[in-house]
Amino acid sequence: MDTFEAIKTRRSIRRFQDRPVEGDKLNSLLEAVRMSPSWANFQCWRFIVVKDKTKREKMSDLTYVESFFAPLGYKANPAKKGLIEAPVVIVACADPAKSGVIWDQHYYMTDVGIAAQTLMLSARALGLGTVFVGVYDEEKIRGLLEIPPLIRIVGLFPLGYPLEEKKDGPPRKPLSEIVSYEKWG
Repeated sequence: MDTFEAIKTRRSIRRFQDRPVEGDKLNSLLEAVRMSPSWANFQCWRFIVVKDKTKREKMSDLTYVESFFAPLGYKANPAKKGLIEAPVVIVACADPAKSGVIWDQHYYMTDVGIAAQTLMLSARALGLGTVFVGVYDEEKIRGLLEIPPLIRIVGLFPLGYPLEEKKDGPPRKPLSEIVSYEKWG
C-alpha cells in the first residue's frame, strides 16, 4: 500500500480478530517507528511491546471511563475491549530529559506524536489496525510495566488485525476550513 493510500484509509481500530501479529510484521512496524524524526535527533522515545494477556487486561482496567467519556456520550472507553482483544499493545514512552524544551514547549510530546503517526500508518500499510489510547492511570501502568519514575507514558496502542475492514477513512473537513495562506483565516 502506498503512503497516500495508508493516510487516506487509516481508521481508529478498537476491535480485533483473535489472530496473532506475525513477528516479521511487528519488527517491520517497529523499524519504521525507529526511523521517525525527533527533536535534534535525540530519539527520546521508548516502546514496550506487551503480548501478555494478563497485563493487557490490567491495562484495560486502568483506562478511564466515567469522568472522561461520559460527557462525550460514551458508557465505556471505546478502546477498552481492544486493549484485551489485540494480541499486542505497544506502550509509547518518552524520556523528557532527552528531548528539548524551548519557551515552555516540551518536544518529547511532539517526538512521540510523530513516532505514533508512523506507527499508525505503518500498521495500516501492513494490514493491521491500531488506535491511540490516551486516557489511563499513568502511575499504575508505570508500576505494572516497571517503568522508571522520570519516564512518561504518552500513549497505548493496541495492535492487531481489525475485526472488520472499513475501506474509507474517517470524514475530514475540507481544506478551505483548515488552511489559510499568508495570514490567519
